[in-house]
Amino acid sequence: MTLSFHIPTPLEYFASLVQSDQPFHLFEAAVSLGQDEYPGLDVQRALAEVDALLVRLRRRLPADAPAMHKLRLLNYFFFQDLHFGGNLNHYYDPDNSYLHKVLERRRGIPVSLAVLWLELAHGLGLQAHGVGFPGHFMVKVNLPQAQVVIDPFSGQSLSREELQARLDAWRASHGLPGASELPLGHYLQAMPGREILARMLRNLKEIHRTQCDWARLVAVEDRLLVLLPQAWDEYRDRGLARAELGQLDPAVRDLETYLGQAGEGRDAGAIAERLATLRRALG
Repeated sequence: MTLSFHIPTPLEYFASLVQSDQPFHLFEAAVSLGQDEYPGLDVQRALAEVDALLVRLRRRLPADAPAMHKLRLLNYFFFQDLHFGGNLNHYYDPDNSYLHKVLERRRGIPVSLAVLWLELAHGLGLQAHGVGFPGHFMVKVNLPQAQVVIDPFSGQSLSREELQARLDAWRASHGLPGASELPLGHYLQAMPGREILARMLRNLKEIHRTQCDWARLVAVEDRLLVLLPQAWDEYRDRGLARAELGQLDPAVRDLETYLGQAGEGRDAGAIAERLATLRRALG
């Protein structure tokens, strides 16, 4: 009898990790994003590397260490001993979003550094969460009598006043009236793992869009639509990218899906015209 085994594609593997929110495999799914750019990536090796870091951390902690002691040790280990930090010189390098490269180079962007930091924090039993703060991803830890918010790009612990100043600056840069905006606490809510992963993918998407790298953008969109099947704008963007690549049939299907589901959006007319052009090209 001949046995056959199906080896999942990177996209199928990714889909298996994000199909359910209970549990949601954020770290493993985030590591797997690198498989599109690095087909030989060994995801399990990256996971084992983080497990080894966690073993080192736990050896430094007494069994009854309080949460604040764990947090201080984690931050010292992550930012001082291992020298993780933001990639200021090459912020838009796609490798900043691939966690195996972040582990290798000790450099990343706020959300990728945060995902790695969170994996270690959870391994220590800390009540840690990602925070989709406007313009800059943060992490926070809920302690028995306090909440600590940390910038994963620099390791800085931010006071309420410093966070408010950052929020005010962001509002001003976007021409938003501060008085009519939501309070600071709204922007410090924990972000679900699915949304964190979507933020990582959309960072990559924007890089590829800026570089007109349509093939890589389509690969990112494939993952976004596995992650968020009803994100209709992603069908539009994938369809437009496919059209740039000359993939007319799938481009038409994506744009039809977008128009059928998104309703009368402000770009509906322009997309309908683009769709008509593609249909004519198909004959």
